[in-house]
Amino acid sequence: MELFDHKLRDLQELLHKKEVSVTQLVEASFKRIEEVDDKVGAFLRLNKDAALKQAKVLDDQLVSGETNTEEILFGLPVGIKDNMSTKGLKTTCASQLLDNFEPVYDATVVEKLSSANAITIGKLNMDEFAMGSSNENSSYKQVKNPWDLTRVPGGSSGGSAASVAAGEVPFSLGSDTGGSIRQPAAFCGVVGLKPTYGRVSRYGLVAFASSLDQIGPITRSVEDNAYVLQTIAGYDERDSTSADIAVPNYLSALSGDIKGMKIGVPKEYLAEGVSEDVKKQVTQALKHLEELGATWEEVSLPHSKYALATYYLLASSEASANLSRFDGIRYGVRKEQDNLIETYRQTRTEGFGDEVKRRIMLGTFALSSGYYDAYYKKAQKVRTLIKQDFEELFLNYDVIVGPTTPTTAFKLGEKLDDPLTMYANDILTIPVNLAGVPAISVPCGLADGLPVGLQIIGKHFDEETVYRVAHAFEQATDYHKQKPEL
Repeated sequence: MELFDHKLRDLQELLHKKEVSVTQLVEASFKRIEEVDDKVGAFLRLNKDAALKQAKVLDDQLVSGETNTEEILFGLPVGIKDNMSTKGLKTTCASQLLDNFEPVYDATVVEKLSSANAITIGKLNMDEFAMGSSNENSSYKQVKNPWDLTRVPGGSSGGSAASVAAGEVPFSLGSDTGGSIRQPAAFCGVVGLKPTYGRVSRYGLVAFASSLDQIGPITRSVEDNAYVLQTIAGYDERDSTSADIAVPNYLSALSGDIKGMKIGVPKEYLAEGVSEDVKKQVTQALKHLEELGATWEEVSLPHSKYALATYYLLASSEASANLSRFDGIRYGVRKEQDNLIETYRQTRTEGFGDEVKRRIMLGTFALSSGYYDAYYKKAQKVRTLIKQDFEELFLNYDVIVGPTTPTTAFKLGEKLDDPLTMYANDILTIPVNLAGVPAISVPCGLADGLPVGLQIIGKHFDEETVYRVAHAFEQATDYHKQKPEL
């Protein structure tokens, strides 16, 4: 684990000084997984033979001097969430329906990591089809929080966050539809960024809700996060929602200087439902930001109270359409019956879990004749109002800051039988996805020994400012250095 306590830049330096080899890094990752993953459950499958083979090729390049020291991810192990296509490595979305699915192509983000010579260690556990806030909806096994194995790691990218927190890999990729990178990052005490919608290609990401899904990095530090985003961001003509906007140099934003910056703190983000322990840590974080020269004021996001209902109507509606492709005919598991309709029915009955079925039914209802205008169309109008709330605040403020989650990680099983309470756990992250803006969660302390996340929200395509504030805060504190003892 000690190797992965280093920043990515430091690991790269060790490689080029020949103080460590790529093979040693990869073997260290597999050794750590072997030591702790039976407790944590972060990985669904490993890519051991291919990873070690690639490591040897890269070690040969290091010896011959063919490598570029600017390639920060060169030879570094990475975990990939199991809803991103990996050629030749099963991609199941933690669902029985795709238990036998082996993609014939890589997702764009996987291609970009491969081009940067990062090494895929394996596929990470998640809530089935990315539907969940606790990673208890995986059809294979639960992920447990490395800080307390009786608690959830958050979801749906629970495996992505837990693998980094447990020191199994130095960084991972997750996807965020309503907080699925930021919430587990907060629960596991690591750094997780949801980029602006369209900043990172969704090509090869198995769709949950296409207008909300976005891939992003989970790391130990803000600097590491910027390195990974630098690699995976950019326009992709294969993704019709990809933004053809130049990618800036994110590393240049990490100056530590936030003097004169104006921060808005929504009163709704510190209202009833947010625990006193979380409020205390966030208030302390705001004091740190003040000491660094920033100013903050209480502001309002008046339509955020409708965000939860809006999100679950829109996301479930899009899921209803997207998941109709899983019929057992073209790919995935097939439960053969006497006729086509019964084959569909039995395949989906056995293949989908309860939460996936619940959201498909909700979405199908919202899109049905007679209810479309009352639910789906109205939710789209409210989404516009939520987006406008953010746009108005950003006329006067550089970033918006608040807690990432209302509480620290809850107990395994505590909310499993109460979907509405489970859904409410995303109340502080969902508005960001509806508006399409970028946001990061960084550790801001512990409450009863469990991590608390600080959420920093920025303007569209202004990840630079988000990183600047997050990095300045991180440098002024040592919260990111705290780690669980497994």
